[in-house]
Amino acid sequence: MAEMRTEALHQNAEGLDVQTPDAILSFLANAQIEAAKTVHGAIPAIAEAAELIARQLKAGGRLAYAAAGSSALMAVADALELPGTFGIARDRIAILVAGGDEAFRTLAGGPEDDTGEAAAAVAGAGISKGDCLIAISASGSTPYAVQAIGDARRQGAATIAIANNKGAPLFNQADVAILLETPPELIAGSTRMGAGTAQKIALNMLSTLTAIHLGHVHDGYMVNLTADNIKLRDRAVRMVAAISGRGRDDAARLLEESGGVVKTAILLAAGAANADAAEKILEGAGQKLRPALSALGHDPEKWNPLFGKDHALTKK
Repeated sequence: MAEMRTEALHQNAEGLDVQTPDAILSFLANAQIEAAKTVHGAIPAIAEAAELIARQLKAGGRLAYAAAGSSALMAVADALELPGTFGIARDRIAILVAGGDEAFRTLAGGPEDDTGEAAAAVAGAGISKGDCLIAISASGSTPYAVQAIGDARRQGAATIAIANNKGAPLFNQADVAILLETPPELIAGSTRMGAGTAQKIALNMLSTLTAIHLGHVHDGYMVNLTADNIKLRDRAVRMVAAISGRGRDDAARLLEESGGVVKTAILLAAGAANADAAEKILEGAGQKLRPALSALGHDPEKWNPLFGKDHALTKK
């Protein structure tokens, strides 16, 4: 453990407890910034992992997250946002956390070592061929995470490992290894800080790129969102209005006709005969809005009277 970067002493740690509050907070802020920068080195691996996840989801598989402690909190934060933000069905996502539901009240350390619990969680979730499991561990050696990724791999699932130490045992079971080589923590071993920050950023990048591959993003819009509250219903109207060039009232009407589905509403604005026809066009376009619009004769590289010369859809 002493040789792991995540357990080493930070260069600014000596005398930390007698520094001024402003100095301590500056050290903490700078340490977080340095940790965040390490994500750049993992971009190729994150890109590969996103392609793998998208491939499994497109084929009907599920996405599972397995982690313990602070890493589990990062996993949960990412996983729970996917249905609302990108419209990925909740039954396509599994979250395996050491300690189960009790972890969200106590986050005790003991369950991190419980390989039996990890094995039972993978089996209980039915992780198998066609699925993809992401295991996250700052040290890369947490027994729960190592057991979970190993069992998932043995069941034929695709596997992704995220860890903050080189040569982590977690990587041995991974189809894609994402190394986030963060500096030592200002508080040695407190990986909820720098390591956790890097994990959160990497997971955000990973799930967002996956969603783009799946056609859930158009330009900067989350066109596959689940509009289940006032804020998101308003966002859906604004997206349809912005992308189609229609007014808000017209956009709201089109959303009503589409059953609240943003992409379908936009295709109705673009000339699809009805919602069923729009959905068939989307299916043929792999659920991607841009090629679906092209199928309706709207070339995004040329001026179009429906969307306007300067509209986002007219851009490459």
